[in-house]
Amino acid sequence: MNGMNTPLISGDLAATEADVSPATIRKWVQLGHLKAAGRQGRRSMYRLEDVFAAERVVRRAVRA
Repeated sequence: MNGMNTPLISGDLAATEADVSPATIRKWVQLGHLKAAGRQGRRSMYRLEDVFAAERVVRRAVRA
């Protein structure tokens, strides 16, 4: 799958998909675990695979 054609989702939808709060998505961005792939107006937009990758990193760190 090439990242250029991947649809982008809002932070709220990313939070729903990862089963976390929107504040958690913002925290992952602050901590450098997740990077916005684009913007829609003032809203940051994310790739779903990036959200899931950040979730795996954070969950792995919690278990360690």
